[in-house]
Amino acid sequence: MAQEEEFLNKIASNLEYRFPPVFTSVEDERRHRKERLAVALRTFGKFGFEEGVAGHITARDPERTDCFWVNPFGMSFKHVRVSDLILVNHEGKVVEGRFPVNEAAFAIHSQVHQARPEVVAAAHSHSTHGRALSALGQLLEPITQDACAFYQDHGLFDDYTGVVTDLEEGKRIAAALGSAKAVILRNHGLLTVGDSVDAAAWWFITMERSAQVQLLAKAAGTPVPIEHENAVLTQTQLGNDLVAWFNYQPIADAVIREQPDLFE
Repeated sequence: MAQEEEFLNKIASNLEYRFPPVFTSVEDERRHRKERLAVALRTFGKFGFEEGVAGHITARDPERTDCFWVNPFGMSFKHVRVSDLILVNHEGKVVEGRFPVNEAAFAIHSQVHQARPEVVAAAHSHSTHGRALSALGQLLEPITQDACAFYQDHGLFDDYTGVVTDLEEGKRIAAALGSAKAVILRNHGLLTVGDSVDAAAWWFITMERSAQVQLLAKAAGTPVPIEHENAVLTQTQLGNDLVAWFNYQPIADAVIREQPDLFE
């Protein structure tokens, strides 16, 4: 038994575990955030989360924390490169980059970033199943293990007044998000946040898929919910940003291997 434990310890000591990077300079952290933002945008394009010019992912600048990097208005998620990203300040002005900003992106994301200073990234798009669930004005229900990541940790913005171009509307969305990781925008779509671009992107992906499963299950019959105590437990196991970061790595790796031009 002692030899077996020694052998297992030797194996374990040689394993390579991945963790979020730590930076010694703001320049390196900025470059990393921009690279991961480009990866996330390509991922959304690959997964079909585009609907015309709608949709945006933002990453707070690590130095100018009242500014965020975002995809340019009118550019396909599938084509965004690091060099295409634009930096937008708290007044909605492009301070770095050569493309315009999506007005709705500024109205929503500026208020979310302002209300949640600990949030690094926010993701929103008009994905198919997210929109379908939002049209019902419903929250995600704890009917699968994956959906439990959002149990008692997402909100509903129960209103729709047109395309969001008003900062006051953005403030209302931020208020509906509260301290949660996600919010369903009625008749509109999903919005997720995280302490990294990777986490925000993963929350959006798995929320979209959970919405799809909920719609399918309810169309087929009456789903059996997970009991409250077990849903709470599962949320503590799956619902933090570090777990989200880990879950996203295989997706990001695949996109990077397929589309290395995104780093240009």
